[in-house]
Amino acid sequence: MLQQTGAVDSISRELGLPPAVAQAAADALLPAILGGFSKQAAPSTGGLGGLAEVIGGLGGGGLLDALTGNAPTSQAPGNEILGQIFGSKDVSRAVAGQAAQTTGIDPSILKKMLPLLAMAVAGYLSRQSGNQAGGAGQGGGLGGILGQVLGGGGSSSRGGGLGGLASMLDLNGDGNPLDDIIGMMGKLRK
Repeated sequence: MLQQTGAVDSISRELGLPPAVAQAAADALLPAILGGFSKQAAPSTGGLGGLAEVIGGLGGGGLLDALTGNAPTSQAPGNEILGQIFGSKDVSRAVAGQAAQTTGIDPSILKKMLPLLAMAVAGYLSRQSGNQAGGAGQGGGLGGILGQVLGGGGSSSRGGGLGGLASMLDLNGDGNPLDDIIGMMGKLRK
């Protein structure tokens, strides 16, 4: 998904990073972002309807355009998305800290990258689900696309899916890899 859209190249330019560093950082951060979206899809959290409305209100597929365009990207929409999927800045900091430990990339760079990646994912998912500009409604289309990206259904042969990475990250088998990622980060902090 990130390769197809040019999001990593845009983030690389935006943050002044070599493309290989931006790709390594994206690879380390993306599972947590997708896990956050997956958590929002769970029936216990009300499904994706609220998140889809937020994404639609922030620009839907236009979030991806804002990131890949030539103008500097405002991180405000990405931070709002992160607030929805992670719930607190502490989780965002923990995700960046964990990614820093695995990649050796400065956590401050990863913190700047998180909202940009969240915008890329949200814009991509919105565009794929046909919820372009504010018509996010129930989030059913977004939920279906999210399931495909996380490896829960559909084909990943288009290169957009994680091919079961979500199931590998879901250590306790509850269908939510984010709780396992956060748990691993908590253990590393001690």
